[in-house]
Amino acid sequence: MASLVYFINMRAENEENSVLERVRRVTYKLLQDRLEKGDLVAVKLHFGERGNHAFVRPIFLRYIVEAVKEKGGKPFLTDTNTLYTGFRYDAVSHLETAIFHGFGYPAVPAPIIIADGLRGNEYQEVKIHGHHFEKVRIAWAIVEADFLLVVTHVKGHIEAGLGGALKNVGMGCAGRVGKQDQHGETFFPQPREEKCIGCERCILHCPS
Repeated sequence: MASLVYFINMRAENEENSVLERVRRVTYKLLQDRLEKGDLVAVKLHFGERGNHAFVRPIFLRYIVEAVKEKGGKPFLTDTNTLYTGFRYDAVSHLETAIFHGFGYPAVPAPIIIADGLRGNEYQEVKIHGHHFEKVRIAWAIVEADFLLVVTHVKGHIEAGLGGALKNVGMGCAGRVGKQDQHGETFFPQPREEKCIGCERCILHCPS
């Protein structure tokens, strides 16, 4: 069965028919006959790397969240901790980054829950019988949610070429060990000991 795809006109007209209002209406349509009243809705997004601007703006999330609430859902914004060290490596730093980028409650009326916990080790094994995996390790809050609403921005990716909705779900919903499973042996460092001068700069950038 082909997927149903909605498009919106990005031309600004007036407040009643603004781009943001169209986003809310399209979200409402997507949820029609799918969302049940009281459902816990994981709104999966990427809060952005600290100082970066390549993420979906909080104002769009506000209208999406409002549509979820209109349908009777209980939305929460969520993402998982990163495999690499940085400003989203643990839940405290991750939450600080989300707030820094404007995703706090005054702008987006939904709580923020980092789906795989404080240190990225709260996950549940899920059987999928896929091509590469028989089971995957998915972040606990994603598994426990009643509904997953994915909000994705497109970006370049060093290995895949393109990072979009599939990466946002497949990699972005995995706990840290699930991310490592997907990277496999490809990204383990291959240090050349004869070149090492003991500066320890690698430690700042590589958890391995």
